[in-house]
Amino acid sequence: MFIDETGFCMHPTVRRTWAPRGRTPVLRQRTRHYQRVSTIGALSLSPRRRRPNWYLAFHNDRSIRQEQVLAFLRQLLRHLRGPVIVVWDRLKAHRGRQVREYLARQPRLAVEFLPAYAPELNPNEYGWAFLKNGPLANWGPERLDELRRRVEAAAGQACRRPDLLRGFVRATKLSIRL
Repeated sequence: MFIDETGFCMHPTVRRTWAPRGRTPVLRQRTRHYQRVSTIGALSLSPRRRRPNWYLAFHNDRSIRQEQVLAFLRQLLRHLRGPVIVVWDRLKAHRGRQVREYLARQPRLAVEFLPAYAPELNPNEYGWAFLKNGPLANWGPERLDELRRRVEAAAGQACRRPDLLRGFVRATKLSIRL
């Protein structure tokens, strides 16, 4: 299971788009609005089930810290059976004292760290890029709850596409058979 975090801002990701000739698209946004939806995601690859799954948790206007990582891990362990190998980056929240103590008490959990400065090895990064540059591109929400609903809907649609999730894993160039 690969775990990673990201944030979706109120400012839209601007991408090239189509428009009728002479009608330049106008992208409206709220200025100086720094609220965000922080997201933690786990892309799981089961040796028995060949179908990948993407588990996500959303937090309004809050950074992902040790408390959110611990809550996410607890939720995952309630949902998954058997041993779990967690592969993640060296974020401070992953290496904190509370997380280390929790991991030491969990015989089902094993942890592996990705090499430093190698986000291209985490399939979640490709998932975040897909959401930001695809369904959420060129869109600026008015309110934070509107942003969260749209992020949840776009992520939910992506979760129901195993071919897309496999594509995120293949994009890493890791030698993982799907």
